[in-house]
Amino acid sequence: MNGLPEIIRREMELCGFIPFARFMELSLYCPQLGYYEQIANTPGRRGDFYTSVSVGPLFGELLAAQFAQWLGQWETRSAERGTNEPAPDRLQLLEAGAHNGRLAADILDWFKSRQPQLFDKLEYWILEPSFRRQRWQKKTLDPFNGQVLWFDSWEKLPPTGVRGIIFSNELLDAMPVHRLGWDAQNKTWFEWGVSADGGQFVWKKLPLTKERGQPAAVRDARVPPSALRVPNWPELPAELMAVLPDGFTTEICPAAEDWWREAAAALKRGWLLTLDYGLTAEQFIGPERAQGTLRAYYRQHPSADLLASPGEQDLTAHVNLTALQKAGESAGLKTVGMFAQGEFLTRIAQTTWRDKSGFAEWTPARTRQFQTLTHPEHLGRQFGLLLQTR
Repeated sequence: MNGLPEIIRREMELCGFIPFARFMELSLYCPQLGYYEQIANTPGRRGDFYTSVSVGPLFGELLAAQFAQWLGQWETRSAERGTNEPAPDRLQLLEAGAHNGRLAADILDWFKSRQPQLFDKLEYWILEPSFRRQRWQKKTLDPFNGQVLWFDSWEKLPPTGVRGIIFSNELLDAMPVHRLGWDAQNKTWFEWGVSADGGQFVWKKLPLTKERGQPAAVRDARVPPSALRVPNWPELPAELMAVLPDGFTTEICPAAEDWWREAAAALKRGWLLTLDYGLTAEQFIGPERAQGTLRAYYRQHPSADLLASPGEQDLTAHVNLTALQKAGESAGLKTVGMFAQGEFLTRIAQTTWRDKSGFAEWTPARTRQFQTLTHPEHLGRQFGLLLQTR
């Protein structure tokens, strides 16, 4: 056992519990001890989780082809409109949460070999708060030394912001969520916290008030600050509230919405997109999701105990794409659409086939990668994409 359980217990000493969002934050991101802070937890067939990047370089190459098509539009528009809309001298690709840098390497490799003129204008920025993960990424991206810049927060970006593309892959679905339950008798939501019972962590139902369904303890100064951050409890139509079963469980993620607003503010011109386990707001409230979307994984297998072995298993919950869409639109972004990963990548591939754009030969190995990335029974329907633009 690593030292993380003891760190969590010390945080509980003040009032006997912590909100699940804080438990998840420590489990995944505690310096040195959190799940994503450990080099052993790398994506791939032998790792704890399997991602689109793990399939092979094709995922990054398809994204790069789409990015090049978007960025190339600026050159065309500049020629058409004269000096009214000049193309930027430098273009930024900002990847948030680059893990070990493999996706960045695949994208940069494609630009260097297929679009050298655009490659020379590119600045690849990585937003990564963990200095340990930054070291892994720098090792992977050493061949592109000088073309990649790292930032540990949005505040550290240049004031000129991003003129290009901000994107993330399987980042927001690993942000800490608040786990909520439905009290059918009182027609209100309550929050699940985490407490300790002997040597185990256990769920604790936070007491309710009559006002807004908020935990009574949130008015107590001893409660951890994360419990105070729960805005926008799900608002449901009266007819749905009347039939929602007692104990129905779901999640909300203020951290993801905050992140999206910060990304929108940083994007001065261009596109903002994310690929994640994601659902619309309506899809969260369905009988098949009566226990929510929160899942734990150990060596690619689901774990029944979400509170077991903090720091040693992955925790993930689906992203509310509708909430992100509203957050972006409130910041002035225009929504292009929501897509399943399979649909999005297939459109990119069709464009390369139609335009004969010099995309690499479709070998049997690359065809197998494409099938894994796009087939509904593999990764094609698992991941959702939200795309907005300014």
